[in-house]
Amino acid sequence: MFPSSPPMDPNETNWIVHVNANLRCMPDDEQQYWKDPSIYRVPPSITDLNPKAYQPQVVSFGPYHYGDPRLSSMEEHKHRVLLHFLRYYRKSLERFFESLREVAHKLEDSYDNLDQKWKEGTGSKFLELMITDGCFMLEIMRIATLPRSEAENNGYAPNDPIFSIHRLECIAPYIRRDMLLLENQLPILVLYQLVAVANNGREDDVNELIGKFYFPGEKKKFRGLGRCLHVMDVFRRGSLMEPEEVHHERKNVGFEETEPIIRSATELTEAGIKFGKSKTNSLKNIFFAKGQLKLPVFTVDDTTESMFLNAMTFERLHIKAGNEVTSYVTFMDKIINNEQDVALLHTEGIIHNDFGSNKAVAKLFNSLCTEVTLPSNENLDDVQQKISKHCKKRRNKWRAILNRTYFRSPWTILSFTAAIFLFTLTIMQAVYTVLRYHAK
Repeated sequence: MFPSSPPMDPNETNWIVHVNANLRCMPDDEQQYWKDPSIYRVPPSITDLNPKAYQPQVVSFGPYHYGDPRLSSMEEHKHRVLLHFLRYYRKSLERFFESLREVAHKLEDSYDNLDQKWKEGTGSKFLELMITDGCFMLEIMRIATLPRSEAENNGYAPNDPIFSIHRLECIAPYIRRDMLLLENQLPILVLYQLVAVANNGREDDVNELIGKFYFPGEKKKFRGLGRCLHVMDVFRRGSLMEPEEVHHERKNVGFEETEPIIRSATELTEAGIKFGKSKTNSLKNIFFAKGQLKLPVFTVDDTTESMFLNAMTFERLHIKAGNEVTSYVTFMDKIINNEQDVALLHTEGIIHNDFGSNKAVAKLFNSLCTEVTLPSNENLDDVQQKISKHCKKRRNKWRAILNRTYFRSPWTILSFTAAIFLFTLTIMQAVYTVLRYHAK
């Protein structure tokens, strides 16, 4: 006889009953039960690689970094700006509050893993935060985009610690950076609602205002973007925007090589490929034709790392975001291996280096793609296939070998030229000798 099983522990029985009950209630379609957030807490697996890139430096927006002691000094200015905002637009606080109360649940659902304390009671604390931070963000962008002649009479004191011309010029770059952090976003619905009340129903100025703030002097139709998710979403779309949307036909280039190897900029030059500037600065505007690789002009500065990392993380976490920024960064990582590649792209006017040494820029691009899954992008896949096909042609291979072997430095060029000259003299001497022999 087999030994009888020991009786079940009551806790085990309760757990089995609980799981079976949940199983019976489990819906066939779970999609309706999942929220659709657009602002995320960045997981440690990402932030541990570069924690500072995801942390605001001077100001917090939204609940995730609210109460951070490092940023507390800005809270007093936020409340002061709220008063200026109300006085400037001559609308009561109650009207703004009621406008946001109507969409409070949508605002809460925009945040992934929102702490329960922001949902307690009527949610007034959450709405207070949305209004205060939203007014501060709108005022920063409004004042920063005023013409110089109007900025002196912006409604704030000439010695205001934030909005005086001198102080704003100093602090605006840091605020621009903080406004692009994924964890530091406000739902753009907050800005739409606030502007709609302030402008008696018109909300279409928000996208245009963000566009002027991040792309001064560039003629891009931000009004045509429609409703966006947050400031980063507008910035990301603006970075990919062209003056006119151009549809490029994808030709069948074949798939002789499923994973084409993209060489560095220096190696591509040695293979006979020339670099040129794209017609626009859209990060999507990368093309290869007739032996020329065209890239958008891009300025690298102290904010580049944080901006790219947060935009790439947003694309990674938000299902509908796309992968254009990540694709651009991974492509640049492939063609930039060292400072020589950066120097070459700088010489061609493609990279403007406001960051530091060429070596630092190379290190920056190489570090951005650490543990990043390479996304599939139709346009760049096409470009990579064309480049790979170009480099596989025999005449281009020979050119690359000659460049690497004989034309890498002035001394090798001189040696090669001397060898050709001596070889030519030898041939001429041999021909002369044969002719003299037959002439006798």
